Amino acid sequence: MTTQLIDMREALRQAMDEEMARDSRVFIIGEEVAEYNGAYKVTKGMLAKWGPERVVDTPISEEGFAGLAIGSAMTGLRPIVEFMSFNFSFVAADQIISNAAKMYYMSGNRFSVPVVFRGPNGAAAQVSSQHSHCVEAIYGNLPGLIIIAPSNPYDAKGLLKSAIRNNNPVLFLEQELSYGDKMEIPVEEYLVPIGKAKVVREGDHLTLVSHSRMVLLCQKVADKLAQRGIRVELIDLRTIKPLDIATVAHSVRKTHHVVLVEEGHYFTGICAEVGFEIQQRCFDFLDAPIVRVAQCETPMPYSKALEQETMPTADKIERAVLETLSII
Repeated sequence: MTTQLIDMREALRQAMDEEMARDSRVFIIGEEVAEYNGAYKVTKGMLAKWGPERVVDTPISEEGFAGLAIGSAMTGLRPIVEFMSFNFSFVAADQIISNAAKMYYMSGNRFSVPVVFRGPNGAAAQVSSQHSHCVEAIYGNLPGLIIIAPSNPYDAKGLLKSAIRNNNPVLFLEQELSYGDKMEIPVEEYLVPIGKAKVVREGDHLTLVSHSRMVLLCQKVADKLAQRGIRVELIDLRTIKPLDIATVAHSVRKTHHVVLVEEGHYFTGICAEVGFEIQQRCFDFLDAPIVRVAQCETPMPYSKALEQETMPTADKIERAVLETLSII
């Protein structure tokens, strides 16, 4: 197998480029996706290659171009909508929630909505409270949406290709600080299945579950703890909805301890749902309470020091693991 060393943004670009070559119905739409090459340069060079009919710049009107994309999907096209930030998807929430998520049901199965909404999700560096939302728990409450949150370039490319081919609306959440992360991935085409978690690291002392950029912090913690003989099993959810709870439960039955990590908030977060699913399936296997590490219940501060205090960190994750194992 031939491999290439590329970053997250290039992996995403390749996924869209390959799918546009494969299927003439696929097109990209959003703010600055064409002339400016995308706010984070994910669509760099796409306008020159595919032209303005398939790489479409829009006004600053999220509700408008989200609705346009949903309508085009209902009539047979396969749009990829780039939100400059998923924080701005709230402007288009009525289109996503009332139309994209519900159209298949409300039309009696007559209309599918094969649209992918993609863009940066979560906190970056000092972008403060209005640009730091993690939206997966908000949209995860809504039937009809698929939610994907990759942690690395390999999964990002394979999952985005699968998302574009899916006949349902997909929210594809990319962590802003991960766009420059590099990884060796195949040159040849591949797909990553939607709805399947990945065991990143095997272990038998404790199960550590996370998604998106938090997986990288968990890997650092697992590497550090391995030097002390603590074998952590790390699971990357990859897909938030549908949730692969079977893989998580299998691990918990083996390790008997679990720590859940997410960038989003504690209350009604993804960890809250995963934790409930674990206790429902694995209650008799747990040797300690389920522990969560998440963002504090406060809007994101601008101060770098306060931002670190608010967010999950490797130190906080390590402490949670050690406390769960009664080592400290």
